[in-house]
Amino acid sequence: GVFASVELEHAPTSRQTVELHFLSLVLGDITQKGYEKKRAKLLAPYVPQTQGRYLSQPAFSRDERYRSDIHTEAVQAALAKHKEQKMALPMPTKRRSTFVQSPADACTPPDTSSASEDEGSLRRQAALSAALHQSLQNAESWINRSIQGSSTSSSASSTLSHGEGKGTSGSLADVFANTRIGRRWVSTEKLLQVQIVLINLMDTADGVPVSSRVSTKIQQLLNTLKRPKRPPLKEFFVDDFEEIVEVPQPDPNQPKPEGRQMTPVKGEPLGVVCNWPPALEAALQRWGTTQAKCPCLTALDVTGKPVYTLTYGKLWSRSLKLAYTLLNKLGTKNEPVLKPGDRVALVYPNNDPVMFMVAFYGCLLAEVIPVPIEVPLTRKDAGGQQIGFLLGSCGIALALTTEVCLKGLPKTQNGEIVQFKGWPRLKWVVTDSKYLSKSPKDWQPNISAAGTEPAYIEYKTSKEGSVMGVTVSRIAMLSHCQALSQACNYSEGETIVNVLDFKKDAGLWHGILTNVMNKLHTISVPYSVMKTCPLSWVQRVHAHKAKVALVKCRDLHWAMMAHRDQRDVSLSSLRMLIVTDGANPWSVSSCDAFLSLFQSHGLKPEAICPCATSPEAMTIAIRRPGVPGAPLPGRAILSMNGLSFGVIRVNTEDKNSALTVQDVGHVMPGGMMCIVKPDGPPQLCKTDEIGEICVSSRAGGMMYYGLAGVTKNTFEVIPVNSAGSPVGDVPFVRSGLLGFVGPGSLVFVVGKMDGLLTVSGRRHNADDIVATGLAVESIKTVYRGRIAVFSVSVFYDERIVVVAEQRPDASEEDSFQWMSRVLQAIDSIHQVGVYCLALVPANTLPKTPLGGIHISQTKQHFLEGSLHPCNILMCPHTCVTNLPKPRQKQPGVGPASVMVGNLVAGKRIAQASGRDLGQIEDNDLVKKVNHYRLTLASKFGLFFFFAATILLTRVLCQALFRAFLSPFKGTTVCTATCLQLHKKAERIASVLCDKGHLNAGDNVVLLYPPGIELITAFYGCLYAGCIPVTVRPPHAQSLTATLPTVRMIVEVSKAACILTTQTLMRLLKSREAAAAVDVKTWPTIIDTDDLPRKRLSQIYKPPTPEMLAYLDFSVSTTGMLTGVKMSHAAVSGLCRAIKLQCELYSSRQIAICLDPYCGLGFVLWCLCSVYSGHQSILIPPMELESNLFLWLSTVSQYKIRDTFCSYSVMELCTKGLGNQARGINLSCVRTCVVVAEERPRVSLTHSFSKLFKDIGLSSRAVSTTFGSRVNVAICLQGTSGPDPTTVYVDLKSLRHDRVRLVERGAPQSLLLSESGKILPGVKVVIVNPETKGPLGDSHLGEIWVNSPHTASGYYTIYDNETLQADHFNTRLSFGDAAQTLWARTGYLGFVRRTELTAASGEVVFILSLDETLELRGLRYHPIDIETSVSRTHRSIAECAVFTWTNLLVVVVELCGCEQEALDLVPLVTNVVLEEHYLIVGVVVVVDPGVIPINSRGEKQRMHLRDSFLADQLDPIYVAYNM
Repeated sequence: GVFASVELEHAPTSRQTVELHFLSLVLGDITQKGYEKKRAKLLAPYVPQTQGRYLSQPAFSRDERYRSDIHTEAVQAALAKHKEQKMALPMPTKRRSTFVQSPADACTPPDTSSASEDEGSLRRQAALSAALHQSLQNAESWINRSIQGSSTSSSASSTLSHGEGKGTSGSLADVFANTRIGRRWVSTEKLLQVQIVLINLMDTADGVPVSSRVSTKIQQLLNTLKRPKRPPLKEFFVDDFEEIVEVPQPDPNQPKPEGRQMTPVKGEPLGVVCNWPPALEAALQRWGTTQAKCPCLTALDVTGKPVYTLTYGKLWSRSLKLAYTLLNKLGTKNEPVLKPGDRVALVYPNNDPVMFMVAFYGCLLAEVIPVPIEVPLTRKDAGGQQIGFLLGSCGIALALTTEVCLKGLPKTQNGEIVQFKGWPRLKWVVTDSKYLSKSPKDWQPNISAAGTEPAYIEYKTSKEGSVMGVTVSRIAMLSHCQALSQACNYSEGETIVNVLDFKKDAGLWHGILTNVMNKLHTISVPYSVMKTCPLSWVQRVHAHKAKVALVKCRDLHWAMMAHRDQRDVSLSSLRMLIVTDGANPWSVSSCDAFLSLFQSHGLKPEAICPCATSPEAMTIAIRRPGVPGAPLPGRAILSMNGLSFGVIRVNTEDKNSALTVQDVGHVMPGGMMCIVKPDGPPQLCKTDEIGEICVSSRAGGMMYYGLAGVTKNTFEVIPVNSAGSPVGDVPFVRSGLLGFVGPGSLVFVVGKMDGLLTVSGRRHNADDIVATGLAVESIKTVYRGRIAVFSVSVFYDERIVVVAEQRPDASEEDSFQWMSRVLQAIDSIHQVGVYCLALVPANTLPKTPLGGIHISQTKQHFLEGSLHPCNILMCPHTCVTNLPKPRQKQPGVGPASVMVGNLVAGKRIAQASGRDLGQIEDNDLVKKVNHYRLTLASKFGLFFFFAATILLTRVLCQALFRAFLSPFKGTTVCTATCLQLHKKAERIASVLCDKGHLNAGDNVVLLYPPGIELITAFYGCLYAGCIPVTVRPPHAQSLTATLPTVRMIVEVSKAACILTTQTLMRLLKSREAAAAVDVKTWPTIIDTDDLPRKRLSQIYKPPTPEMLAYLDFSVSTTGMLTGVKMSHAAVSGLCRAIKLQCELYSSRQIAICLDPYCGLGFVLWCLCSVYSGHQSILIPPMELESNLFLWLSTVSQYKIRDTFCSYSVMELCTKGLGNQARGINLSCVRTCVVVAEERPRVSLTHSFSKLFKDIGLSSRAVSTTFGSRVNVAICLQGTSGPDPTTVYVDLKSLRHDRVRLVERGAPQSLLLSESGKILPGVKVVIVNPETKGPLGDSHLGEIWVNSPHTASGYYTIYDNETLQADHFNTRLSFGDAAQTLWARTGYLGFVRRTELTAASGEVVFILSLDETLELRGLRYHPIDIETSVSRTHRSIAECAVFTWTNLLVVVVELCGCEQEALDLVPLVTNVVLEEHYLIVGVVVVVDPGVIPINSRGEKQRMHLRDSFLADQLDPIYVAYNM
């Protein structure tokens, strides 16, 4: 038959062959016929022989169980249609070690010949500027800029081939090979060099260095995304203030129902048979006493052989014993444990129907209410907690079970049964006969006529995973048995074979209840037997000449798979083969295939009877056994598109998107059915409309136990007409099934309410999507029947997620190919995009007790990030069509409005300034110091600004430095007074003149570890008239990473000499250094460890205050190396402003734990204490790595009032110290200032304050500073000013460059903190960076600054004056302040005025302008996206984002195990979409520590971007979102 066909396409092939035939298909360079021939030839060696395949591998073959031929043809046709224009989807990159189960052959390297040829073709195309060739010898790693230009074409081949056909297959092969043996082309040093040389080139994304693999994949991704989305985007409405999410407008051409309103359909009347009992218990009594020898139930052993037959006599006597025991023997006479009406749990395994049946009827006779549940296997079963909730809500304290089952339950160490998660405390009662008491002769159970009192409770799991108990009354139980007896025409003594679970649903109704009503004999075939012997039920029918069999489609499939084992079975005795999941979309083809195979074994076509059931409404409809020779009922071939709009349309347009459904017969006897709209009030549907089936009859559930609210909505539904008025007064029960009533009152079911996925207003059915997925040939990739489909709510709509279990032997390529084909098939047939498709390792999806997939638990794992997929494909670009419209920028406040005055329409110009420097010179100390200064000035004839002279001044005032360098004891390693500094500085100056032969104005690089030597060398340079350049020394352990930067600063600053220590000097000339840089070309290196005792003849006097004092070099977060020139005037002005703001007198002590190489850290370390005369305690941050307590214990020991640190120091202390800070007291600290050039990290400063509050740290102490390259200190929290304030701003407005303050806790709000108070003498204005016009208060703009201590310009290789003038001396394009010269900081911020600082206002600083991302016309701040991402999963250690060709790339560091890597992909995509309205293009998962962070603790996002594109990150996983 059909199932013998060999799936050639998925025979195990080596990597190259799969690659080749996949590529040839992708690239469309081969005809279909040619492809068939080529494939046959390629795969000939691997095709298995077909004979006897199923004999040897029954377990393997059984997995084809959901094969649906009709559907398979449709899917294959749909895919064939796609093949013509099929895109090459970029395959995710995965690190090999991540998943152990990848097969060996997947690790072979790609076909190198084609790969190198491809590089060649790219190399020939690389036409970059001459500058690039000079700086980079290996130009092959740069793809020319024209790639972006040519990518308009949407076909992958034209974009990738660059005009050469040959290279194409190679580049793609490289992509699909995904081995990690790529070349590492560009070293960091080269990258940095190029960044300096090509600042202009870096402005656009196009100039970034690119390695072939990553960029090719991104290019493929871009091409894929250029395809039109479905549905087409409508016009959006955009409010100026708030973005509105696009609401999908109904499609004018969508089909609408046209029929009349339906009328409820009645079943035939329930016949009155004179000998029907008044209650089910009465039937048991009758048969048990009069027909005691008749067989009632036969159980099978593991091999499928009958092992025990329960007779009606035994059932009656044992049920009586149990009923008596339950009521009389469990407690005392006065305090019985159970009373009639109590609920009891029945915990019986699926292979023990006999014990279950006795327990069930024992409970009925005792009038206690049985609640059958599954046997718990572990403490944390899938859905176990919800079962616990059911037991709790039913008030269950007692569980009945068998001795064997009790022994098998998980136990604690001392032998007690474990407390299952979420379960109430239970008393376990064993019901084996030997433990039961015989009832006395005079004891009789109370058997009354059936009424509305509850008989039993059947559990059901809802879509969300909650478990509810459907209560069935005694009258409903009896009526249902009567209706089934009539519909199925049961007669006494018939034999039925039951393959279903006997604890619930049809298995319970037919095999346990109706069975006793009609004195039937049930053969129960447990699931465990079916697994080992799939044909067992057919053999039982044959052996017992059974009249009726109860099965599911699954059992039909298993029997077909194994039917070769048994040629001589006969099914001629069957008058009814009841297919209980006849409502599934794939049941039609199962029934057809089974019939065609077993008709030759005597199966009659009219015997196949599908039925539809639900826990609430019980049996809804069943096909009656047919008359031989009568025409078989018809099929409905429905249009999928119509169904998605809830309308019945016979399919005409495209046979691929049709759903074939079979009827499930007529309404049950005595019942009435109507169809109501699935959502909203229960309005009756029209005749050609799909809705929820509702049933009214005596045989149905009465309520959800203990849940009155939900009950009313489900069990007491009164349908209404289109006007909203009730139709009749008969209450109906919602069945949870979707369907319609067709011609001849036949009932058709098209899906379940639980499986309904409503996407953009269209309804899809999870089962249909599963069927489509299965129809894509998956033999090699996934297990059939292990596919889950559900929807998650992301960004105001439902999104479809498909999860399947992957076979252990499936290769990456097979899986990826299967995934992309499933996406295409679902897109083509259902016209809906899949948001996420995940493959998980075999046997890892949570299971239901009978082996199905626990959908709600799977969904929960997916959303929590604990599914651990081994392959994942996200397609947010295809699915998410409701994003707001990209913004067109509005002009800001224009010149015309400003000329009227700056309060236009309530807009005040956003500017602020610090105190005026002139007013504050009235302090004694200052007068005294100035007296010294003037005497010195007259002696040396100098202005008092010059840094060198200030040191001389201090020689008289004896300022003191202490440097803490001992990591272990925290003892002072070295102290120096200003006199000692002065003497040593003189000696260094003389060495410079003698040894270095330097002239005034030469640049000298200072290479020292943090300490006092650095300070003496700095002043030594000033004394000699040289310009010092402080540089962080290279790290001996990582020379290759740190030395190139040193080398570059030496080159860029044109240093004539390097001053350093002996140790570092040896390191610079070492062999290891030679491997990293060219050590022969270092300038003169002088070590200052042993200095000659020689005084300088005279100290250099700079002629004007504008002369350079020093150069400040720093690598910005965007990877730009910039050096700024600091004049003597600026140094003096800066020190003075800091002294006034922080009230630094000579009696003060301050502790500094900062890197002393650039910015404010350098100024505080080397200049301030010499200027102000206070004592500084210097703590190198690197020492904290070996002694975390060093900084805080020093502050505590010396009772320091003011301390400065960096974020990295604060983070180290917060993470590392925790509650161990014993013996430290921080109550003396008045200000703890964090020095940084980034947005204040509010969460870090808050947790630091909170953590150390217990040891005295004031909540007001911690504050931050703000400085930039053009001006190292703009804001600094003073000692006397008000506390730092925080504000909440609206994130959505911020993206529009507007600032809207909101309340704490508002949705989409962001907490910001001010960056300190503006320093004296500093003026700040907020400017539109594009128009250079001043902005109003409520706008976000670039911060421009004017102050005496602004740097005097960039010191660059070219001395590019235009660039410099733009940054340091810029005028506003209009407005009052247009005459002032401003320096541009390159940072965005806004000014906020408060009552406390009414005069000046305060600056709240947001982020570097270079770092912001322009996406969809909006301005995003990476830190905000990163904060969202870091919150999504506990295993995300750090995160960084950047853009590449308009794609958002998110890099996350994984601190958990590598199996969690793929869990992060959907979580990251979801959170960025939900909170930032952005679709992530690429998710890169890397090891901890990969994201580069500079010494100030700031992320180097541009370095990261370059490393990613140069393929140097060694990622664990790279996912390209479609």
